[in-house]
Amino acid sequence: MREGAGPQGEAPEGAQPAVADPEAARRRAERRAERITAGATELEQRLADLLRAGLAGAEQTGPGLWEETAARMVDAQAPGLASRVRELGVIPSSGPGWPVRLLEECALLHLLDQGWLHRERLPDGLAATVRSRVGLPASADGPPVRDHWLVLAQYDTADARLTTRRIWLYGAETDRTVLLLSYGAAGRSPELALPVGLALEAEVSAYPDAGRRRVALGRRFAPPAPTRTRPRGVTTAGAAVRYGEALRDDPWLDSVPVALERVVPVPDGDGWQLADADGDSALPLARTAGNQPGLWRLVALSGGAPVTVFGECGHRGFTPLTAWPGEPGAAVPLC
Repeated sequence: MREGAGPQGEAPEGAQPAVADPEAARRRAERRAERITAGATELEQRLADLLRAGLAGAEQTGPGLWEETAARMVDAQAPGLASRVRELGVIPSSGPGWPVRLLEECALLHLLDQGWLHRERLPDGLAATVRSRVGLPASADGPPVRDHWLVLAQYDTADARLTTRRIWLYGAETDRTVLLLSYGAAGRSPELALPVGLALEAEVSAYPDAGRRRVALGRRFAPPAPTRTRPRGVTTAGAAVRYGEALRDDPWLDSVPVALERVVPVPDGDGWQLADADGDSALPLARTAGNQPGLWRLVALSGGAPVTVFGECGHRGFTPLTAWPGEPGAAVPLC
C-alpha cells in the first residue's frame, strides 16, 4: 500500500528534524518547494504528452521513459511523485484492463500535481496530505494519546531500496485505529516489532494529514500482554461507506483499516468474498489475498461460521490481515 510509505517523504519513527537556524531552514524549505513546483509542472507536461499520443503507445515505450521521469522527480526532491511515476511504468505489463488502470493512475497523479500547485487554496488538513503525498518530511505533532493499544496486524513490504513495516493498533478506550510505520534498509527488517493479538499501554502522537491516522509510538507504560479486547466491527456495507468517506479527505488513499463483524468467507467465481452473516451484502477479497496462505487459515477458522476479520478495505477489495473466531479465542494472523 502506498499510504505512509517511506518514498512519500515522511520522517522515520522517532526522527526529529534539527533546526539550528530558523531563517536558514525557511530558505531551504522555499528552495525545495520551488524545485517540487518545477518538477510537478514538468510532470504535468509528460502526462499531457501521454494522453495526446494515446495510451496505446505506453505499451511500446516500456518503463524506461517513466524511470527517467521518476529520476527527474527525485532531482526535484519530490520522492512521493517519483514513487507514483514508477508505478505508471509497470501498469502496461500488468495484464488485461491495463489501459483503464493507467488512465486512473494518471488522473490521480494529475490531481496530486494540481493539489501541490494550488496548495495555498486547500483546507489545512488536505494541504498537509498533499505535502505528505508529494514527499515532504513531517514530524508527529499531535498531542500524546494514552491508551491500551491492541496490536491488530503487522506486515512488511519491500522494494530495492527500503523495507517498510506497517503495524496497525486499536485503542480500547479511544475506539481509534492508528498506523505505526518503521523502516529498514533493503534486505533488513525494521527494528520495531509488536506481537499481534497482544495489547500495550502506551502513548502515540499523530502526524499531520487529513486523517491523522499515522502515529509515532511514544512512552510505553507496560510491555505487551494478553487481552480480550477486539476492535469494534462494522458490516461490509459500512466498510465501503467508510472508505468512500475517507476518500473525500485523501483522494490518493488506497485503503482504510476496517474490522468486519460476523462475516463468512465464501467462494465467488474465481475469487472469494466476505459475506455478512446477518445480511445480503458482501465485500470481494483483493486478488492478491486469494494467493496467500492466510486465506486458507481464515476459511479453516470460520468453518462456515461467522468470524471477526480485520483488514484493509479499498478499491482493489478487502485484504484480510487478522481474524478472531466467533467464540472467545485468540487472534489469528493472516499475513
